[in-house]
Amino acid sequence: MYKLPYFKEDDPLVVMQFVKEHPFALICGSTAKGIPAATQIPVFIDERDGKQFLSGHIMKNTDHHKAFLENKNVLVVFTGASTYVSASWYENKQSASTWNYQSVHCKGVLSFLDETSLMDILKRTTDYFENNPASGSNYNDIDIEYIAKMKDAIVAFEIEVTEMDHVFKLSQNHSEKDYDNIVKELIAKGGESKVVGEIMEFRRSKLFKS
Repeated sequence: MYKLPYFKEDDPLVVMQFVKEHPFALICGSTAKGIPAATQIPVFIDERDGKQFLSGHIMKNTDHHKAFLENKNVLVVFTGASTYVSASWYENKQSASTWNYQSVHCKGVLSFLDETSLMDILKRTTDYFENNPASGSNYNDIDIEYIAKMKDAIVAFEIEVTEMDHVFKLSQNHSEKDYDNIVKELIAKGGESKVVGEIMEFRRSKLFKS
C-alpha cells in the first residue's frame, strides 16, 4: 500500500464512512502452510471500547473457511470506484499515466461465533440491505425451517481490527490546472470514471483555495 502522505485522508471519520459505504469486501487469508485463500462478502464495521470490529458470515467447508480455521490472521480490503487517468490530460503530456482509486485495508484476527450470533448477523444483513420493512424478504419474513436448513452450512465471524490503513489516490499530487482538467475528462467519460471525477470535485476545496 502506498504510504505517500498526499494520498492520505486526515479525518478518520471520512475513512470509516468510506468503509460503511463499500461493505462488499475482499477478505484474504492463508492456510498454516501459507497457501492463500480469499472471498468477497458484505461485512459490517462497528466500534466498541475504542476498537473496530468487522463482522459477517461465510459458507463452511470452503477453502477460505478452512484457511481461517488454521490461521486467524486476515486482511480485509474495501474498494470503491476506480479509473484510468491519461497523461494526455496534463499540461506536461510526456508524463506517466496512472490510476485513481480509493482503498482501505484492515488487518486483524478472525474469530468464529456461535449460532446466536449467526442469527443476529443474518437478521442484520438481510434487514440492512433490503432496507424496506415491507419487502417480504426480511429476516422475520423468512420461513423458520428454511433458516434452520441454511444455518448448518454457514458460520458467523468477527474480526478485531489491529491495523487500518488507506489510500485515497485522487490526483492530489498534481497542479490545480491539471486537477481541474482531470476532473472534467473523468466526468465526461461517464461510468466509474464519472464517479471518481465527482469525488475529486467534491474534495477539491481541501486542496486548493480558489
